Amino acid sequence: MSNLDAAANRPKLTVIQGKGYGQKDDAELVVLCQRENDQAAFSVLIQRYHRTVHALLYKLAPDWSDLQDLSQEAFIRIWRGIDKLQNPKAFKPWLSQIVTNLFYDELRKRPRRTPVISLDQSLNDEEDSPTRDIADPAAGPDDMVHRKDIREMVAVAISELPKQFRTAIILREIQDLPYDEIARITNTDLGTVKSRIARARAKIQTKLRPLLSEDDRKLSA
Repeated sequence: MSNLDAAANRPKLTVIQGKGYGQKDDAELVVLCQRENDQAAFSVLIQRYHRTVHALLYKLAPDWSDLQDLSQEAFIRIWRGIDKLQNPKAFKPWLSQIVTNLFYDELRKRPRRTPVISLDQSLNDEEDSPTRDIADPAAGPDDMVHRKDIREMVAVAISELPKQFRTAIILREIQDLPYDEIARITNTDLGTVKSRIARARAKIQTKLRPLLSEDDRKLSA
């Protein structure tokens, strides 16, 4: 599937409670990781944010069965990239951005698999068995599946955006961060952030418009 297939062969990030580290705030722990390559400090960060990472991945991909492996991969990416975090006080939104980017990286690798079932096929493969009935198009479950398909299309559309647009729209729409916070995290002025988000929304709508029904277009407007 991806490089996660080799996850079992990777060394696990062992959680060790460093002496006095539990009383330090995130920024202090990040500085220790950056300056001293302190794995005990990073272990405390894992303890603090393990549930946050898993919950975010579950929000993005509730149907994926390998979220625990993805959580592990997320912390490996965070450890490898923590030296690049310029503002240690922004660790939590930076972590969320790493996790969300991981999700979209994985999404691009996974082909959509839509099972096709013949309506003429018997229910239990016996010749005299009744065939499948056509479901009522107004039924709730059908509508839920349709909405799920739309969410997947939106996710794919976001994954295909240029990096600067993708980052801005993720921080705004998924992380629900205010514009000024996004500007601070991305080291970009406020006007540029608003422009990128507006252009990202326009690009997503353009990609989705041919695939949506008239009702869906009204809903997404």
